[in-house]
Amino acid sequence: MRSRKFLSAEQSSLNWDGPVLIAGVDEAGRGPLAGPVFAAAVILDDLNPIAGLADSKQLTAKKRANLYGLIKANSLCCSVAQSSVEEIDQLNILQATMLAMQRAIHGLRLKPGKVLIDGNRLPVIDVLAEAIVKGDTKVKCISAASIIAKVERDLWCESIDASFPAYGFSQHKGYGTQAHLEALHRWGPTVWHRKSFAPVAALLAASVP
Repeated sequence: MRSRKFLSAEQSSLNWDGPVLIAGVDEAGRGPLAGPVFAAAVILDDLNPIAGLADSKQLTAKKRANLYGLIKANSLCCSVAQSSVEEIDQLNILQATMLAMQRAIHGLRLKPGKVLIDGNRLPVIDVLAEAIVKGDTKVKCISAASIIAKVERDLWCESIDASFPAYGFSQHKGYGTQAHLEALHRWGPTVWHRKSFAPVAALLAASVP
């Protein structure tokens, strides 16, 4: 089954000796009705600590942007990846998120010895891994990953806003706000909308004669 390829309910033993590089991993964009889901992996540099790291959702856009630059400049390495709208519709959002996380981890310039992932699920990867519920509020490298993923996805939403100005992507970032739903009902789904998500699926079904 596809789920065995991307998602692991268990991971190998976390017993390890000696210092290792630790990567934090988080996603952005599981809930929106449109756009890819993003994931980021970050290995922080202990010799260059970054003050103010926190869950991206608890930060203002200005603070996120500032920390985004600091993380990019001062981490040992970071990687951003995504799963497309087509992959979300084909695999489901959970599996697509795991796939994006896989891609982000594999994209790191340095291979971590351990990976800490926000949430309660693990993608299938070839390094030791641990899922940490609310990890973006507890673990600095996961906080850093949450900021990178959030800013990258927000930038993506802003980049398509000019092509679809009636939908307001730069404001709602693809989430199902009242303004977004009204635009959907008036103009119909764009190529970036997730056809498997209920509000979009309902509109498409209603349009079928």
